[in-house]
Amino acid sequence: MSDVLSVVVDGIWRQGDRNLAVRLVTENGAALPGWQPGAHIDVHLPCGLIRQYSLTGDAARAESYLICVAQEGASRGGSRYIHETLRPGQKLLISPPRNLFTLHEDEPVILLAAGIGITPLYAMLLRLEAAGRPFALHYFVKHRGSAAFLPELTRPFNHGVCVVHCSAEGQSPRNTLAEILPGPDSWRHLYVCGPVGFMAAVRDAGAAKGWPEERIHSEAFQPVAPPVALGEETFTVTLASSGESWPVPAGQSIARVLQDHGVAVPLSCEMGICGACLTPVIDGTVDHRDTVQSEAEKSASAQQIALCCSRSRSARLVIDL
Repeated sequence: MSDVLSVVVDGIWRQGDRNLAVRLVTENGAALPGWQPGAHIDVHLPCGLIRQYSLTGDAARAESYLICVAQEGASRGGSRYIHETLRPGQKLLISPPRNLFTLHEDEPVILLAAGIGITPLYAMLLRLEAAGRPFALHYFVKHRGSAAFLPELTRPFNHGVCVVHCSAEGQSPRNTLAEILPGPDSWRHLYVCGPVGFMAAVRDAGAAKGWPEERIHSEAFQPVAPPVALGEETFTVTLASSGESWPVPAGQSIARVLQDHGVAVPLSCEMGICGACLTPVIDGTVDHRDTVQSEAEKSASAQQIALCCSRSRSARLVIDL
């Protein structure tokens, strides 16, 4: 695993009543690779799991990385391990940062977060404030005690504003989005991160206000429910570099078929939420099932496919491998 970094857990502390902030540093104190707001890392947990977490805090600080992890009742192991087992001084392996949620920091932006979706948007807010760019952050939580980074977000800002909306106080997204979301005339980009239902509600509200799809940027921190695999057909995947082809049967991913035939596939989440396995498509019609790409990207002339979860609507799919 030559593409991983060895780090040490330098500190763990509470952020609200159900979140833990985790600071990671190198063993020798050397600087970590630089990153930009919106980036995430893979964390290789000692329990054998690999999970993706957005980097948060000040991206200008090269001596450490900061992540924040919610305590999930339906955790598949990652959240549970970090909340119950991870300790300061423990060594971890992580990937270098990857960014599929790039901030357009030279233009006014609206930031909309729900729950632990605040993590990438908090980093964006800090960058925009430092750069003197206009912003507005709306942060939705169940109650004020569940908010992460609350003291930092409720201080005065010189170039923008942050408003915390609490569902327990009658300010749920359902009751508030249509009122607080401005039109696209004065704001160039809209960034949203949170549960899938929240992001869908933001997109619907944005469409009603006239926001073009290409100016709404989102990142999922949890996978959508997988579609029911009814009537899936076997198709053939072909490597453009060698012409080798193999059938991909129903219920098996393209990535697994390729790996079974000795083809190296860069996998991480295996749920279509991290983008590690996105691969250009040369020919064929993709059945997109990832949450990484926008609808505009999924319908563009130049297509990419998430090998871990997406399939082909055509009998033959040629990929750039």
